[in-house]
Amino acid sequence: MSLDRPALTQAITKIAREAGDKILTIYQQDFDVKTKTDASPVTEADVEAEKIILQGLRALTPNIPVLAEESEAAGDVPDLSGGTFWLVDPLDGTKEFIHKRGEFTVNIALIEQGHPTMGVIHIPAKDTTYFAEGPGKVWRQDGDLKPFAIAARTAPTEGLTVVASRSHRTPETDDYIAKFKVAELISAGSSLKLCLLAEGKADLYPRFGRTMEWDIGAGQAILEAAGGTVETLDGVRLAYGKDGHDNPYFIAKGRP
Repeated sequence: MSLDRPALTQAITKIAREAGDKILTIYQQDFDVKTKTDASPVTEADVEAEKIILQGLRALTPNIPVLAEESEAAGDVPDLSGGTFWLVDPLDGTKEFIHKRGEFTVNIALIEQGHPTMGVIHIPAKDTTYFAEGPGKVWRQDGDLKPFAIAARTAPTEGLTVVASRSHRTPETDDYIAKFKVAELISAGSSLKLCLLAEGKADLYPRFGRTMEWDIGAGQAILEAAGGTVETLDGVRLAYGKDGHDNPYFIAKGRP
């Protein structure tokens, strides 16, 4: 598909930041927590942020369908057979949001022919944004400061920095990590883990637990643009548009 990728990247970054502003407004107040049919929590912030993102994307690219977490949970599943679609998690890390830990993100990715090609991750509590336009074109922006390029690193010989889920750590994860020489182990929430790999602050993120496509798409776009990889346990690049939208277990790495 012929797209003005620089302009589109800037536009989705703006949309993500607008959604993040709404999330922060709710974060600073009392809010109710509900439980979805899959037993995961949802708040007003999830719903209101998704409304902002959907409105923005439909105005920006009316011919590209949008698969968004809360809409999908409500039964609104678009036709993705064209191969190009937006993938949205309006508030990744709802548990971190509920517990006021600040490690929650807004995620928007463009999927083309099964793989993420562009993406943005915004961290409202830190006013930090990561965004990727394509291979080698990936940046971090803090507040209104000038964005700066980031890149994944080659693992240092003295040992890996490994990131693992704060809320979803499993025995399989620990068994996998034990195979490596580890200098530091970091626990983090939401898609922040993929951002740490993309900016060269970590080397390995094994995920032996359930994730959905919208949890990972934007982070994969950013990490791959920075030179890293996200692969299944069989070494196959993680793909999108799967039935049910569940991901298999995967391993995310920095630069080979």
